[in-house]
Amino acid sequence: MADWINAIMFGVALVAFTLGLSSIIMGFMSSAEGSKGMQEKIEYGFFGVSGLVVFLMMGYALA
Repeated sequence: MADWINAIMFGVALVAFTLGLSSIIMGFMSSAEGSKGMQEKIEYGFFGVSGLVVFLMMGYALA
């Protein structure tokens, strides 16, 4: 049963890393200007960092 838990945790970590990294990249690619553009960049950055933090936590739990 422990192998299933590790596999699920690895899957969650992989999804979190993918979404976190893609959110950060999308934040840099945002073309909106003004306050709307800054809001998008902050939101994408927040989701990106949150995803990477979840990835790191899952990696630590697997180790």
